[in-house]
Amino acid sequence: MPPVVWVLTIIGLLAIVAFDLVVIARRNHTVTIKDATRWVLFYVGLAGLFALGLFLFSPAQSGSEFVAGYITEYSLSVDNLFVFVIIMARFAVPSLAQDKVLYIGIVVSMLLRAIFILAGAAAISAASWVFYIFGAFLVYTAVRLALEGENDEADFQENAVLRGLRKVLPLSHDYDGAKLATRIDGRRMLTPLVIVIAGIGMANVIFALDSIPAIFGLTQDAYIVLTANAFALMGLRQLYFLIGGLLERIVYLNVGLSVILAFIGVKLIIEALHGSHIDDLGAIHLPHIGILTSLGFIIGTLFVTTVASLIKSSYDNRREEVRVKIDD
Repeated sequence: MPPVVWVLTIIGLLAIVAFDLVVIARRNHTVTIKDATRWVLFYVGLAGLFALGLFLFSPAQSGSEFVAGYITEYSLSVDNLFVFVIIMARFAVPSLAQDKVLYIGIVVSMLLRAIFILAGAAAISAASWVFYIFGAFLVYTAVRLALEGENDEADFQENAVLRGLRKVLPLSHDYDGAKLATRIDGRRMLTPLVIVIAGIGMANVIFALDSIPAIFGLTQDAYIVLTANAFALMGLRQLYFLIGGLLERIVYLNVGLSVILAFIGVKLIIEALHGSHIDDLGAIHLPHIGILTSLGFIIGTLFVTTVASLIKSSYDNRREEVRVKIDD
């Protein structure tokens, strides 16, 4: 993309972030399902308009790559929501403060992800063998994710950074609404919200170690990678309030995500082999996996995962109802 497009895009993204901040500052009530639905549709609509702009004014491949990257990043980000729910419950964050905490944590992670993306793009440009590392890492992550099973509270543990912040920062024991700082006996202190924000920001960055190599498996265009990540993260906060209660029903999410990561990992390794002028492994011909094939596979996997999860949850609920009736 020309430099002017980069500049305009960054200005546009910053304007959306600033607009979001104004909305949060004026909100004096907890986020309702109606609020969350409206804002999720707003952010998905923005991503759709951006994709349409790419289809109309950029090379045809750019639009398809953005759509595939956005869906992949958004679906991988849903797994973050499990950790967000655990963090909010673990720290007993007041309902009115949750929106503000998520906003700041996600904005911080967006800035850190931008650094990772630029570093990844530079590494790929410098050496094509980086694809082998990314591919192998994604396959390893896919296997680990599949073996982990369902998400639970063990998915989040306070790390050394958070424990260090507790020792260094002047923290109060109690919250003061949605304030990050308060006064106790005339002394200015930070509230536990600061630790929560740090926890959410670091959780997002840790998840980026999986998601950023995954999107580089779909496109090597740093502009597409950056914008797909930005749009996915901007809509993540509202998605938390919309489907937080439904997450437990998506029981096969880890399985679906592991299949997607494994597919992209294999795709990266095949592309690396093609880059090394290896088109066959013995009698096995290595196919070229196009972006439309990748997009179809990702959407199909998510569809099957969601339907299977809902069927399983419904079946389990009926069994539980029957068991309760028998016990009575």
